[in-house]
Amino acid sequence: MVAAPVNIRSTTPGAFAIGVGAEPSPGYRLRRLRGRGGFAEVWEAESPHGPPVALKFMPSSNMSSTARELRSVQSFQKLDHPYIVKTYDMWSVPGYIVITMELAEGTLLDLLQLYHEDLGQPVDSAVLCLYLWQVAEALDFLNARHHLREGRKVGFQHGDVKPNNILLFGDIAKLTDHGMATPTYGPSTPCSRQGTREYAAPEVFMGTLTDWSDQFSLAVTYYAMRTGQLPFPPQPKTPSRSRNHPLADLSGVTEAERPILSRALCPIPQDRFPSCREFMAGILRALGLKVVAQEGREPWRVQIVKDAVAKSASQVYRPPLLPRVQPPSGSIARPYRSLPGE
Repeated sequence: MVAAPVNIRSTTPGAFAIGVGAEPSPGYRLRRLRGRGGFAEVWEAESPHGPPVALKFMPSSNMSSTARELRSVQSFQKLDHPYIVKTYDMWSVPGYIVITMELAEGTLLDLLQLYHEDLGQPVDSAVLCLYLWQVAEALDFLNARHHLREGRKVGFQHGDVKPNNILLFGDIAKLTDHGMATPTYGPSTPCSRQGTREYAAPEVFMGTLTDWSDQFSLAVTYYAMRTGQLPFPPQPKTPSRSRNHPLADLSGVTEAERPILSRALCPIPQDRFPSCREFMAGILRALGLKVVAQEGREPWRVQIVKDAVAKSASQVYRPPLLPRVQPPSGSIARPYRSLPGE
């Protein structure tokens, strides 16, 4: 196991010692590290209430990021959507805030590794579209201003859409990591936070979130997963507000996909698609695919089929069985030569 960076371990004297076998709460025994970001670590843990769960540890010594994360978690706990990761509980231990979440099999970034390294091929476009269609549904749900917050109806811009923040549960993808989420009261909202710069929309660097900012990040995610590359050259660590955003290099995808991506990646927010779902519908049309409901299943469960043929089992695209393609450690959440920003 790789040692965690210092900046996400608590510096509080007497802080809880995170490690395999430790119990931050009775019955929650840590099994293994599953991921880490700029402000937190995520561990797989046994649960006293049933199946294993994910525990997210945020150093409480970083008061600004912890307070922001807690506000976001509290807002998202009230939201119920099949493509948004469920948060079960929150508590504190010395030096950390701990958040209990449902445990995924892996991330979209793990899927990229599985295809490139284990299967020796690009991610299947239909499988990718299945997952990102679901993410688009989740984003449109979040973005719509119908969530009640402090007596007002607001929308939420997720603010950090990228492969590592999309978790996989079999053939279901769910959006997670809501620490950058920002409530919106209109089409444009001042915001000083930038998320992951390689995926962030140009207006974000100008200090503004719009109703179309998450769509831009979703389009970058699509291109990155399709090609293993980002559509833009490396961003400076401190982008200037006066700097023009570079044009996307979309040479890695088909000609049919390029105009769809160009629109979603337009530097003028209002010229993008009206919704994330409409962006993904355009991608599906460009690839000759369509999304249909799974017969006899919950209405939100969908599958991807060829557009011009009758639906049958042979034409339904399904993702590979991730849990069966495992490294020696038994976890699919393995170190990856990540894309920039991951």
